[in-house]
Amino acid sequence: MSLTSEDLVNIRRDLHKIPELALKEKQTHEYLIGKINSFPQDFLEIKEVPELPTAILVRVNGSDPKRNIGYRADMDALPVTESNDLEYRSQHPGIMHACGHDLHMTVALGLLSYFSEHQPKDNLVFFFQPAEESESGGRQAYDLGIFSGDFKIDEFYGLHDNADLATGIIGCRNGTLFAGTSEVNVTIHGMSGHAAYPHKANDAVIIAANFINQVQTIISRSIDPTKCGVITFGKLEAGTIRNVIAGKARIEGTIRGLTQDMIEFIKQRIVDVAKGLELSFNATIDVEFNQGGYYPVENDPDLTKRFIDYMQQVDGVKFQETRPAMTGEDFGYLLSKIPGTMFWLGVASPGALHSADFLPHEEAIIDGVNAIKGFLEYRMNE
Repeated sequence: MSLTSEDLVNIRRDLHKIPELALKEKQTHEYLIGKINSFPQDFLEIKEVPELPTAILVRVNGSDPKRNIGYRADMDALPVTESNDLEYRSQHPGIMHACGHDLHMTVALGLLSYFSEHQPKDNLVFFFQPAEESESGGRQAYDLGIFSGDFKIDEFYGLHDNADLATGIIGCRNGTLFAGTSEVNVTIHGMSGHAAYPHKANDAVIIAANFINQVQTIISRSIDPTKCGVITFGKLEAGTIRNVIAGKARIEGTIRGLTQDMIEFIKQRIVDVAKGLELSFNATIDVEFNQGGYYPVENDPDLTKRFIDYMQQVDGVKFQETRPAMTGEDFGYLLSKIPGTMFWLGVASPGALHSADFLPHEEAIIDGVNAIKGFLEYRMNE
């Protein structure tokens, strides 16, 4: 029998107790495999990935397949100490499912349970993905070529819970749902010296201050105001003592944009600013970028229109069109390779995503399962 609402809540709580960081999801992997093996196996084929050992692929063989439809659920947790006083709170100190991936996996298990008993028309490929929060697990999986042969995916779907949406609401939009993100690391090489003799030094703190101020003008003066980009420097290190001029400074930050073109434009302008300051201050400035797989989540126009049309018209589903979010998601890399749609599931948490008091309403789980199950059946019958 397919998993009930009570079963799903219990699964989510089990997973919530055992959060694990990126690429270390061994206990989570074992739990998921145990649940998947408990489902009827008539239509199922399970594939593990030795090169990405915590990942799981499950294919549900269709009765008259025209395509392989993929569904992704991320597995990893965050280095956050949970503040919720719950019977099922995290049992792993300093680690918490503060982004709701326990709920994501639970919804996927609910769907897999249903289709293991009700053979779909098309083939379904469920991807339980490690390392979404860091290490670009989606990109690693794709670059390993795991979506090939019987596990080739023609169109891909995935959800993310949303603390600000009412419980059970499906939210989506055509175009960009999540921004792309890139790390930026800047090292400034000046020359240290005595605080009393600044003319004999080359102050890396002064250069860093100029760099930060000038880079912020990229957003205010180089970008169309109707478009969107963000540059944040969250870390600056320089110097050792108050009366020594720093000869070196390190700045670390993040770039965010709603399109990959915007991210590339911001990167180039940062390099231009660095080159200009090198000449102005007779210094050396090294700039490094690391985007990994965190591309903008750009929903496929045709598939997303079908998804939204279904969610707006079907009885029992509450739908809301949402605005783009500047948060990042490595599902964007997969959507840059395979057409598909990402969408929100409202969980009305009093605490924000990534916070120690994140606490999603569990009633959303069955709402998500029912809405997605209905859409997949609708899509397979088109």
